[in-house]
Order: sequence, then C-alpha cells, then structure tokens
Amino acid sequence: MAQPVVEPFKRVSVEEAKEMIRRGEVVIIDVRQPDEYARGHIPGAKLIPLFTLLAQPRELLQEYAGKKILFVCQVGQRSALACEMAAAVGLSELYNLEGGTERWAQTGNPIETGS
Repeated sequence: MAQPVVEPFKRVSVEEAKEMIRRGEVVIIDVRQPDEYARGHIPGAKLIPLFTLLAQPRELLQEYAGKKILFVCQVGQRSALACEMAAAVGLSELYNLEGGTERWAQTGNPIETGS
C-alpha cells in the first residue's frame, strides 16, 4: 500500500490564518503577480512573485529563516508551490492559505489595494 504524501507545510483555513495574523505569529508573503497584488491583498502582505521566488529562493527567503511564513496567492495553488520551494531551501514553519486571497475577501476580511 502506498504511503500518504506528507507535505512540508500546513494548509490553513482563513480563520486559522486570521488568528495567526492577529497574534503576530507569521510573515505573510503574497506570491501573485504585481498587478494581482495591486488589485487587492491581505494587509501587511509582502509581495514576492512566484517566478522570482523560484529563481532565487535562498536569497529571497533567507531573512525569514526561523520565522513562520504564511504564503498566499489567489486560490492556494501557487502558494503551495512556494511552500514546497521554501521547504527545499531549509525553512520549516510554512503555511499555505487554503482558498487564497479570493476566499479571504469572500469571507469579509480586509483587503488593501495598491503596491
């Protein structure tokens, strides 16, 4: 029987993410494109587009070593890939927002616009 795939990150709901953010436990990294980010992002999220992150993961993520990182995209797929890359360069406290910015906004949470 095949072993279940164990992801090197934890998938979190909007409610779990909100609580982590409220407690100041996580750095939020949005991996969407700059135009998507400018149209609306979670307040306090830092923009590091996925393709930039994939090209230079060590350089871009080294300042977050030892911190909890919540990766966010539009619906949760690109951010899952970002979690995998962060794990590959040695980071360990990684979280992926399930449903992404879309679900965050749909559930009535604040969104910032602009870059």
